[in-house]
Amino acid sequence: MTKSVSAAAFGGTAAPSLSDRLTGAGCALLAIAIWGAWIVSTRHAVHGHLSPATVGWLRFVVPAVVLAPAWWRIGPWPKRGFLPFLLCFLGAGAFFFLVVATAMRFVPAADVGPLLPGTMPLIVAAVSVLVFRERLGMGRAIGFAAIALGVVTLGGRGLLYPQDGAWRGHALLLIGAGMWACYTLAFRRTGLKATETVGLVGLWSTVVLTPYGLPGVVEAVASGYGREVLFQLLIQGLLSGVVALVAFGIAIERLGSSRAAAFTGLVPALAALIAVPALGEHPDTAAIIGVAATGVGVVLASGAFSGRR
Repeated sequence: MTKSVSAAAFGGTAAPSLSDRLTGAGCALLAIAIWGAWIVSTRHAVHGHLSPATVGWLRFVVPAVVLAPAWWRIGPWPKRGFLPFLLCFLGAGAFFFLVVATAMRFVPAADVGPLLPGTMPLIVAAVSVLVFRERLGMGRAIGFAAIALGVVTLGGRGLLYPQDGAWRGHALLLIGAGMWACYTLAFRRTGLKATETVGLVGLWSTVVLTPYGLPGVVEAVASGYGREVLFQLLIQGLLSGVVALVAFGIAIERLGSSRAAAFTGLVPALAALIAVPALGEHPDTAAIIGVAATGVGVVLASGAFSGRR
């Protein structure tokens, strides 16, 4: 495979058409809106009556069942592109979820946005440039630099003055960001549709987590927490597990890896904005700078103003 073909497969340099950009941007924005709520929901769950394995089982059993018609056509694993699919499973499946959910036991939700969806697009951009020789162009390079500035200003205070033991959560979140970057870069190489990839990841994640997660679900329902289990099924399973991942997969297909990944840099800013009406937390000057820098950075890094080639 030539270098140019390899780069294209991972979100290469050719700019997408206007139609693809609009569709991809819409799907990416839908995904990051859901992920903003997912961060709060997951932290609440793992600090409540559900273990990370139990929340993970609820997260993956829904896409495994709902998307069964999609993955059933190709069998339990892809007949080609198995290595890229394995990277997708490691980067967005059971092990990724356990790493991130465990991290949320050590850090507040405010630290999750900058370190997980905030740093992931920067990792993707670095790999795309250094390994796959993708040319970002001046505008997109400035965009990724602006995302980095926004991440630092939004999360810098929490990193400089962490709570006791928070360094464990910070380290796990950075590992999770790297795993998610693997998923983003490998997705197009699988040769599968978004529904097929998400369904297969859900299937094998459910298999891995069932011995540890299903007993926790049964225990929670028996203890009177059935409403919380249903809520997590909706947020974790249907919205985050199916809608967001399929939407993000379509965004990767239409925009390319690095352009789609750039949108996840909006999650920290989104969390800061949601905190105003939900928690009564009004942003200070540093937070306003971070939100503005991240928003401008995503617009530039996603290639919204790049010409069609």
